[in-house]
Amino acid sequence: MLRLGASRVLQNGGGRAAVLGTRTQASAPEKIEVFINDKPVMVEPGTTVLQAAAIAGVEIPRFCYHERLSVAGNCRMCLVEVEKSPKPVAACAMPVMKGWRVKTDSDLTRKAREGVMEFLLINHPLDCPICDQGGECDLQDQSMAFGSDRTRFLDKKRAVEDKNIGPLVKTIMTRCIHCTRCVRFASEIAGVEDLGTTGRGHDMQIGTYVEKMLMSELSGNVIDLCPVGALTSKPYAFTARPWEVRRTDSIDVLDALGSNIVVNHRTGEVLRILPQTNEDINEEWLSDKSRFSYDGLKRQRLIHPMVKDSNGDLRPCEWEDALIVAAKALQAADGSVGAIAGGLVDAESLIAMKDMVNKLGGEAVCTEEIFPNAGTGTDLRSSYLLNTGIAGVEEADLALLVGTNPRFEAPLFNARLRKAWVHNELDVAMIGPKVNLTYDHENLGDDASIIQGLLDGSHPFAKRLSSAKKPIIVVGSSLLARPDGSTLHAKLLQLSQKLRNSCEGGADWRVLNVLHRVASQVAALDLGYAPGVASIRNAPPKVLFLLGADEGAITREDLPKDTVVIYQGHHGDRGAEMADIVLPGAAYTEKTATYVNTEGRAQQTQAALVPPGMAREDWKIIRALSQIAGVVLTYDNLDEIRNRMTEVSPNLTRYGDVEEANYFAQATDLAKRVQGSVAPFPLDVPQKKLEDFYMTDPITRASATMAKCIVAVKKEASNKYHD
Repeated sequence: MLRLGASRVLQNGGGRAAVLGTRTQASAPEKIEVFINDKPVMVEPGTTVLQAAAIAGVEIPRFCYHERLSVAGNCRMCLVEVEKSPKPVAACAMPVMKGWRVKTDSDLTRKAREGVMEFLLINHPLDCPICDQGGECDLQDQSMAFGSDRTRFLDKKRAVEDKNIGPLVKTIMTRCIHCTRCVRFASEIAGVEDLGTTGRGHDMQIGTYVEKMLMSELSGNVIDLCPVGALTSKPYAFTARPWEVRRTDSIDVLDALGSNIVVNHRTGEVLRILPQTNEDINEEWLSDKSRFSYDGLKRQRLIHPMVKDSNGDLRPCEWEDALIVAAKALQAADGSVGAIAGGLVDAESLIAMKDMVNKLGGEAVCTEEIFPNAGTGTDLRSSYLLNTGIAGVEEADLALLVGTNPRFEAPLFNARLRKAWVHNELDVAMIGPKVNLTYDHENLGDDASIIQGLLDGSHPFAKRLSSAKKPIIVVGSSLLARPDGSTLHAKLLQLSQKLRNSCEGGADWRVLNVLHRVASQVAALDLGYAPGVASIRNAPPKVLFLLGADEGAITREDLPKDTVVIYQGHHGDRGAEMADIVLPGAAYTEKTATYVNTEGRAQQTQAALVPPGMAREDWKIIRALSQIAGVVLTYDNLDEIRNRMTEVSPNLTRYGDVEEANYFAQATDLAKRVQGSVAPFPLDVPQKKLEDFYMTDPITRASATMAKCIVAVKKEASNKYHD
């Protein structure tokens, strides 16, 4: 396909796109003047009529055009009149010329649009009263605004068989208007070639040719792209109309990217989750896990405080009873108190927990997720952030992925890498197992000694790496959780600084990027939590507080029999199973809370609902418990606890801004002192296949939709047309 606009993108034989006509600021061409409805507009050469009209504030209807996809020019809804042109022209695919006079509201334009709309509705069924797209349908809106009130076609409408493309996307292909947005998204953004067109003219259909699942972690985005009701959400089908639901802006916490979302809810229940545009993070996309796992928010929830009885069974009780039992255990521990924070915990709860444990005389506050703390692993933020920034990776010309599979650990970050690979000729290499990243990359092997070879220049790839203008190294948190994680981290720090000193980007370019997997890790490290549970395992406390810790980093067998385990969280998962006292907390859609993403950007979730049953916000539970235990915390409301967060780490309350990290040279000097050998076993990643992507935390493990996805993916593996 061809993209006509500020630059022309031509598809070459290798399947990649070469961008032609890239301009530098020094040689930027002069703008040209065009007239939109007799209004003069100055635009750059190569700007399309559609873009020029947008600059002039004039709306031109369209179905197939999307600013993030290549130009197809096949719906013809954007036809406009150009002076001295014998026919209307397609505004999305026609670059303007100097002095052009474009008329978007002339009789010729109106007649052309009415004719196109008439053609589009020839075979479109009268499904509006029962269509899930009703109220959000571009076809409805544009037929009212630009269509005619009658048709000249009286033949019978055709029908098209629906396709089964998985448990997430519902298809009613009779409604399809062949805009091909879904096909272009799958091919260009998601990097899967599953969707396409078959047949011609009246017999044209969009589908997978042979029945198969749309095997992508980003498949739900075709629902947002579809301008009609041909592709809708299966889990949301017939649930609500858009005007019946309330909308709350929030943040996704199921990975470490902090994608911006809109929570649609009604009568105390989350009905669906949609992406919200944020150019710096998720653009306008959302991963399937973040979009569809909301049904896990109402299953297996903890709604009552519980305390173990004399028989060892957890029994529901009142808040007062549970807090008194927990407070007595904390007081009897005589300072032998520890806490482990899970991956979904907000910064307010983290600071409240740390303050309470410290006031009780304990020091062991740690995270389930392991990260090296030798050298400067957790002392300097530059050692544990995605320093280039999520959007910043588009400027890179070479990316080295070390021990990470970004496709399933952070799908929208992987989409950024693919975008740079397509448009900016990004070269990608990987140290780790062979996986499908949806774009071409060179696998250097899975031996950890390759990192040393790149550092000392003995590996063949070292020359390419050192000659790159703006290289980046993306390190997976699973690599740093290895026993030799400190040694590897130190070597990668040194390699990054070596490249930084030699590349064209210089001191302003950041090479080292750590891609975290869980939403709470950066804030926990900012607040002084120790990564990993080694201190708990080596010196078990008398009272262990599990704050949303559900990944089994520590088990009951690791603790003495007399250790009292207090679990606070929102799902009855692994942490609650081993607890003596259970305190029900709030999920991310039920609290106004702070999360810091992998690039160090602080953002807020907003409370869309109230917690179910007797569950309460986490920091408020800790505040109440501290008072009963006799170590009163000094904050009583959200503003006061955020003032405390600002005292400890000011970046936590600078919402929306990336607090850049420095001291790269100092971190490298200290990293040289780290001593240790590299383990002989190969580098691996925990998520290799699509079925590994869907269930990674308490919410997704409770989701029936995610369970259906895993069943469907495993079934698809037996399909003879798979791959």
